[in-house]
Amino acid sequence: MASSLGLYIEDNLIKYAKVSKNNDIIKVESFGIKFYEQIEETIKQIIEETYSYKTPISVNIFDEKYNYFEVFGLLSKKDIEGMIKTNFENYCYDNNLNKESFEQRYIFTASPDSKEKIRVIHMSAQKTSIARRKNQLSEYKLSNISPISISVCNLVKQNAKQNSIIINLEEQTTVTKMKDDVITDIKIIPHGSKEILEKINSKENSYNKAYEICKNTTIYTEEAKDLQYEENEHLEDIMPTLYNIVTEVRKYLSESIDTVEKVYITGTLSVINNIDIYFQEYLKNTKCEILKPYFINNNSKINIKDYIEVNSAIAMALQAIDARIDNVNFIKESGVNKLSSALNKKISIPKLNEIDFFNVLDKYKNVFNFITTIGGFILVFYIAGVIIVNGILNKKEEETIQALEDTNSKIQEVESYNTKANSRISQYKTMIQEIEDNNDKLSEDKRYKNTIPNLMNNIMAIIPKEVQLLSITNDNTTHIIIEAQSSKYEQLAFFKTKIKTEDVLKNVISDTGVSSGSNIKVTIEGELP
Repeated sequence: MASSLGLYIEDNLIKYAKVSKNNDIIKVESFGIKFYEQIEETIKQIIEETYSYKTPISVNIFDEKYNYFEVFGLLSKKDIEGMIKTNFENYCYDNNLNKESFEQRYIFTASPDSKEKIRVIHMSAQKTSIARRKNQLSEYKLSNISPISISVCNLVKQNAKQNSIIINLEEQTTVTKMKDDVITDIKIIPHGSKEILEKINSKENSYNKAYEICKNTTIYTEEAKDLQYEENEHLEDIMPTLYNIVTEVRKYLSESIDTVEKVYITGTLSVINNIDIYFQEYLKNTKCEILKPYFINNNSKINIKDYIEVNSAIAMALQAIDARIDNVNFIKESGVNKLSSALNKKISIPKLNEIDFFNVLDKYKNVFNFITTIGGFILVFYIAGVIIVNGILNKKEEETIQALEDTNSKIQEVESYNTKANSRISQYKTMIQEIEDNNDKLSEDKRYKNTIPNLMNNIMAIIPKEVQLLSITNDNTTHIIIEAQSSKYEQLAFFKTKIKTEDVLKNVISDTGVSSGSNIKVTIEGELP
């Protein structure tokens, strides 16, 4: 039975989970969360509580960097490694970094641009960061240091027909994109639980209490926003960060070539109640759900939410005993590098003076004579065959040269004709494009001539008396941004609803509102109809 203690370490926080695997049965034996001031002392407590003195430990790397390179897939492994090395050296040169100070790992995926190329997801970490992790666990059996962005995929059941992303809301947010069970992209969003916990800690003077506040916070839907402000005093510390994250994710999905069917949400901030509903409101047609480890049974005596709190630690443990993607361990030589090393090893061959040559010759004299005779016949037939084949090839070569000369002459005539034809086509296309541009401009000018005055009239007709307009901005042809304030949130909600129902704007969205003295200020966005 294989087992591992998974540790996910952040500033002030450690998640841990001891996981075992027996055949196909995976079991979480113990788990928890600890806040710390002295990390070595806290790790010692975890080792003692889980009885993991001799258990392999798997922990996350930190401050890793991600780069993306493309190489030709038909190259040898040695050439591919050479190209990756050159690309990383160029990256370090452009950014004034010392390449020798980094440890590197990489995985491969299909290139979205060319079937002949391979996309390399390149990960690098400072050797000092790796040494720091090793020192923190020097007294124990450390076996794996890997990025959480890779390890978190171990929690999702394999599904070759599904495109998905995993949003890991930890200290900083990582977005891991998977297509047909293969990681195709990793994005780092510089917002996460650290921002929120530090804001609340500055008021409550306790990271533990800040975490509990997050667990007890509920995000209400659009229809119940009033309750949200009444019951959650720290919402102003939480919502701006969540809004920044969901905005980045929505932009990321809109730029994606492939349609994403499912969004999994995990990490420290996943303990906030209704966070999946919050993401669903912004991501619309993409299904959002909290990530539950695929092997956890709903009938378990332990609350599934307790497992979800330590998802990152479970993922790290699985990376050591049941990894879906390997070769990302920063304390072991990667599999690709091992293969190259094996190919470069020399095979030991005995020296001639170590063999009793004359004894061997006397023992196998008849065999040698037979082989020599056969070899002579083969050599005669080979020479005769070469002479005949060379004669045939010379004749065919002369015919081929003549055919090529005729073909090249015809090609030059066709190219001359194509050049003239392409010149005419280019002139016609230019003229057609100029006509279409003029028509489009006239149509667009006519369409939007009265749009803004109509918009102002419609807003004046529906705005409540207690709502004050601060600004109306038109940042492009159709996008409108309205800033308004009121002392009553329900008046702002009524105003937004009227904009939707009266078709003043299309695709209407708004933020959660910001307190400004005795008033609440909101931003409403939409498209001109």
